[in-house]
Amino acid sequence: MGFPRSSGILCHPTSFPGKYGIGDLGKGAYDFLDWLAAAKQKLWQVLPLGPTGYGDSPYQSFSTFAGNPLLISPDGLAWSGLLSRAALAPAGARGPADMPAFPADRVDFPAVIAYKEQLFRLSYAQFKAHATGDQRAGFEAFRRDNAHWLADYGLFMAIKAHFGGGSWQEWPREIAVREPETLQHYRDTLADDATYHEYLQWLFAEQWTALERRAGELGIQIIGDVPIFVAEDSADVWGRPDLFKLDADNRPTVIAGVPPDNFSDTGQRWGNPHYRWDVMERNGFLWWIERVRQLLRKVDIVRIDHFRGFEAAWEIPASEPTAVRGQWAPGPGARLFEAIEAALGELPIIAEDLGIITAEVDALRLRCGFPGMKILQFGFALDNNPKYLPHTFDKNYIVYPGTHDNNTVIGWFNEEKRTGIEKWNCLRYLGADGSDLAWDFIRMAWRSVANQAVANLQDVMSLGNEARMNYPSTLGGNWQWRYTPAMLTDALCARLRELTVIYDR
Repeated sequence: MGFPRSSGILCHPTSFPGKYGIGDLGKGAYDFLDWLAAAKQKLWQVLPLGPTGYGDSPYQSFSTFAGNPLLISPDGLAWSGLLSRAALAPAGARGPADMPAFPADRVDFPAVIAYKEQLFRLSYAQFKAHATGDQRAGFEAFRRDNAHWLADYGLFMAIKAHFGGGSWQEWPREIAVREPETLQHYRDTLADDATYHEYLQWLFAEQWTALERRAGELGIQIIGDVPIFVAEDSADVWGRPDLFKLDADNRPTVIAGVPPDNFSDTGQRWGNPHYRWDVMERNGFLWWIERVRQLLRKVDIVRIDHFRGFEAAWEIPASEPTAVRGQWAPGPGARLFEAIEAALGELPIIAEDLGIITAEVDALRLRCGFPGMKILQFGFALDNNPKYLPHTFDKNYIVYPGTHDNNTVIGWFNEEKRTGIEKWNCLRYLGADGSDLAWDFIRMAWRSVANQAVANLQDVMSLGNEARMNYPSTLGGNWQWRYTPAMLTDALCARLRELTVIYDR
């Protein structure tokens, strides 16, 4: 599927400003959409929206179908009567859930999780005692419409909390392998806790749907993100072990990652279990169809992370400490996307075709008709790879100065490992002196022939390494960046609008 010429901004909701320690689906989100519209942007790209697990990574979620409760706006709950205003006490005040003094420029995940859990429990109690008839009907309708994943997810989260939050692999074997009698025991004893987690999903869905509606009113399409693999510690693997390469105790025999590359000399050992594609295909790829269907209820366009894995994926023995030793395991190829398209219609998909890309991977993307990705920073390595430079592009691409896995443009240019030759190649190509480097890259992306151009908000703000979102293959300190309201200026909006008009995006 081709896309019209357009441009937009990549900014995950956790980065929005606000007083509750993390960006959410409240005022900060709506202000951001208004700013995008004023800048004549047509695209807003987000990272995966699922509940974050290990390392606070949106790419390691407790469920591929669920939304992240941390994004629920407390102000939105109070406005809808599902949380008392007294619960939203400022730091130092006496209230049922006193608010810590959160940092404004980063997410302190442990503090946010503890605080919001208090708010959500208060909200659930408020709902049970005082919800309106319409609210109760809305919740029950949501439960019915999402029964194919929601009941298992709610039970999974309730059992996880019951056992102290550890991975389901650490639970007693009889529940880890879902013995029927034990499963029913926990359904009965943890029924209210499971319903609580279903309630949070309803809250997320209500707030996200309202925000998505506002984006549509402003002419902004949302680009979502679906990781190719799911987390081992997830309701997906626990609930459907037959779909994954697991042993008799439901532990992965092989895990996903990538071999050594420019990001890491030992590769990236992601730890996600591999699919049993043969089983999925015999089932008509129904699990994948439902996965894509669910995401398309939330977003307009789907970016598939690690697209090359559908042709062949790096398979690492689970016992290996790094990703050095492994093999390429065949994927389902075009058969998967043909099945999804037969069920859902023409697919608005972007293929993340970065990394070790072979002729077979290129052929798969072209056969499916999906746009690929171009990262401008990659064009200035020592080998001066021309396929990432705009003079070589075709239209059916989406171009970025850098993504969430890259440093900011300024941070990248100033890295200690950056050689003088690389910097010279960059400035020579740009015809610039480096004094306004981030915007030189944005201009290069916007004026390219690629149908879509997207920039990180950090680059629009000309920020350095301190604003980097993620360091691939590292744990801790990632996904924390936030901006403050004063940083989203009218001047930046006007500058972005001018480029967008000049280059007809």
